[in-house]
Amino acid sequence: MIDLARHLTRVSQRHVLNADEIAAIRDLPDEVRIFPPRSTVIREGEVIDRSTLLLSGFMCRAKQLPNGKRHMAELHVSGDFIDLHSYTLKRLDHDIETLNSCQLAFVPHHRLQAMFEAFPRLARIYWFHTSLDAANHRHWVTSIAQAQALERIATLFCEMALRLEIVGLTREGSFDFPLTQTDLGDCLGLTPVHVNRVLKTLRERELAVFRNGRVDILDQAGLRDLAQFDPAYLYLEPEPL
Repeated sequence: MIDLARHLTRVSQRHVLNADEIAAIRDLPDEVRIFPPRSTVIREGEVIDRSTLLLSGFMCRAKQLPNGKRHMAELHVSGDFIDLHSYTLKRLDHDIETLNSCQLAFVPHHRLQAMFEAFPRLARIYWFHTSLDAANHRHWVTSIAQAQALERIATLFCEMALRLEIVGLTREGSFDFPLTQTDLGDCLGLTPVHVNRVLKTLRERELAVFRNGRVDILDQAGLRDLAQFDPAYLYLEPEPL
């Protein structure tokens, strides 16, 4: 049986699922594959008839800009449904890429359709999660437009710590984060040089250390205060429907 434990943990953090709903979710995937780091899993404009569930690893939504630069529009962690919205769109306006080695489960759209018809509450739950992705994206756009570089990186570290904690992938404020400084710049609209300066500042203030693909948060309260981090955009309250 395909291990959907982290995805079920992520969904159950907000919604209480009954046994039949859990069984229906477990029956969704028809294939599991492992992709190496820095692979493009879905290309912009490609017609797709299945959605992708990230079982382990880190992925991103990436957009190649006309000036040749690359922008990461969102990061995904284990347990995320990467492109559930492709169920209705059938193509994406961006690429889906792996950041490290990733295990992916693929869910044919016809299986999603059957589950939604049989379990209307699950249709509402997954609609909520596509809306949650949109809220997360809006927050990133606002952060890039309004926040200073130090606040942007502090906010990202706070968000990732919280999202990874939900699926059991943090330990005493530390977590794997397989991005380079260039990747951080692509996420937050900063140059690698600027990213390096900000990381040095966070380290010198003893708030957080980012080294060798890992983040160690040394002072969570201080980092949240610096970022003015408010997790309301993550809609963590139980039973939001």
